[in-house]
Amino acid sequence: MKPVWIVDDDQSIRWVLEKALTRENIPHKSFSNPNDVLNALDKESPQVIISDIRMPRGNGLELLQHVKVSHPNLPVIIMTAYSDLDSAVSSFQGGAFEYLTKPFDLDKAIELIHRAIEQSDRNQSGAKEMTSWVQDATEIIGQAPAMQEVFRTIGRLAQSHATVLITGESGTGKELVALALHKHSPRARGPFISLSTAAVPKDLLESELFGHERGAFLGAQTLRRGRFEQADGGTLFLDEIGDLPFDLQTRLLRALTDGHFYRIGGQDPIKANVRIIASTHQNLEARVAAGLFREDLLHRLNLIRLRMPPLRERAEDVPLLARHFMRTCAKSLGVEPKKLSDEVLKDIGLMPFPGNVRQLENLCHWLTVMTPSNVIGVGDLPGDILAEVNDQSLNNQGDIAVTSPPAVRGATADWEGGLSRLAAKMLQDGDKDVYDALCSKFEKAVLQAALEVTRGRRVEAAQRLGIGRNTITRKLQELGIDD
Repeated sequence: MKPVWIVDDDQSIRWVLEKALTRENIPHKSFSNPNDVLNALDKESPQVIISDIRMPRGNGLELLQHVKVSHPNLPVIIMTAYSDLDSAVSSFQGGAFEYLTKPFDLDKAIELIHRAIEQSDRNQSGAKEMTSWVQDATEIIGQAPAMQEVFRTIGRLAQSHATVLITGESGTGKELVALALHKHSPRARGPFISLSTAAVPKDLLESELFGHERGAFLGAQTLRRGRFEQADGGTLFLDEIGDLPFDLQTRLLRALTDGHFYRIGGQDPIKANVRIIASTHQNLEARVAAGLFREDLLHRLNLIRLRMPPLRERAEDVPLLARHFMRTCAKSLGVEPKKLSDEVLKDIGLMPFPGNVRQLENLCHWLTVMTPSNVIGVGDLPGDILAEVNDQSLNNQGDIAVTSPPAVRGATADWEGGLSRLAAKMLQDGDKDVYDALCSKFEKAVLQAALEVTRGRRVEAAQRLGIGRNTITRKLQELGIDD
């Protein structure tokens, strides 16, 4: 049996894999850089290569490219700690057998190596030679295991024209995935046309999809090409396909079946070479059972299904995404990007984010526009987010050490921790109306701070707080604050 070659500049990774392969009675050989591998390939060949991507003296993807030319039947497993979409897509486009992210489960890694050995024994080449390297990056960010599955799927579909159904909650980034599937496909040079079936009135949706002839109906003064025609040679992304009216589902099914359709009022069939990618946040099987969605259309769309995970399933990606959105928001506004403090990143990482990535992006935009300081502290978060953070902190706390809350004097003070401890103490002491009492304390502190910053000017304080003049006057009276 030929050996498995391990290529990694990290000695600890080599050692772990060597020990595991020894236990499996699999012969192996280790290299610290790709150059030594290329030299060794001139004299011998391994059963499988498992290689890191980024190394000081070479690149694993370049090694993969050389191996696929000289030894096309040799399975190569790519592993990396930099788990981004481009690495995954480039690996699969280059003909990698599989893509393994660090830190990896050792048992799964050995199982993967066994499968690669079996592939090598069958002497089959499941990989295709790389035809092009995709240069432009798609803005999909994620290091969580759930996102790595998404990256792998995009990579495996890089040479495919197959119809894809993307499912997931609103705000998870389904359109970004559709765009990535297009950019990393043989249709990348063609158009990417997007249509949200939920955003177009029902009466106009048929014309949007299939176009119309001049004079087809009142107001149709010119010929109009629909989205199917516009997407010829490229990709048509149908967002929220579950909202497509039932009668239009029939027309769409016919167009998908034979590739022909008619404009409204048209007599001649039109053929368009279009790849369909659809998305939905709904359970289409349930809509089929309710008679709201055609079962045969579901089967046509559901050739390959890709699920986008909600943000709560990839909480480790929240800091990474937040920093990215702070940069992009600042760039779009033409200002210097602001920095999120470690406390803010920790707290928002605990939030459930029901609006998913879109909600996080909106939060970063708000912080970029509304916060005056360059370093954003917990006190700079909007009120609704603060409430969520405090609720989540209380839910996640176990035994709380009850101490007197510290005086809050600035946005950088640990006031949220003090508020949590104060709430815990009041609850443990059996105080009544704790919620109203704490809300009053919070409002009083915020109003006093605003008046201090504006030197008692109520109108300016109200504007900075984002509340009305009547509201601040009423609150000052209720709380007994003298400005």
